Amino acid sequence: MSDSTDTNRLALEEQVCFALSVAARSVVAVYRPLLEPMGLTHPQYLVMLALWQYAPLSVRRLSELLQLDPGTLSPLLKRLEAIGYLHRERDRSDERSLAITLTPRGRDLRDQAEKIPPAVVERLGMPIEELKSLHAALTQVIAAAKPAT
Repeated sequence: MSDSTDTNRLALEEQVCFALSVAARSVVAVYRPLLEPMGLTHPQYLVMLALWQYAPLSVRRLSELLQLDPGTLSPLLKRLEAIGYLHRERDRSDERSLAITLTPRGRDLRDQAEKIPPAVVERLGMPIEELKSLHAALTQVIAAAKPAT
């Protein structure tokens, strides 16, 4: 990053936002061919990861976990339900809330998904320690960028 003594604080290659944007697009592109046989986009994969770990979930809780607005999440859930990976139904304890559960087909998809993380690590060609450090640094950036509540 440029400090105050540098003459061009607006140099593209020095911007954190630029590096994060290109890195995010590049990493999602690594996932794309791995997810296509499963019929998933990267955002849908993130939904499935959360459900494999925590299902059943309310839409609100899933929205919190993924840090996505419920309005953004709704079309993802509709598509995943249409392809038979999950089921949405009114929560019996709170009729205002939708409960999301995995279908047997959605649960079975997890076996296929188990192959994705090692394939991504292999494709990136980075030592696992570096990837863990990167994850920790990005987690700090996410926390620092969050608005104070």
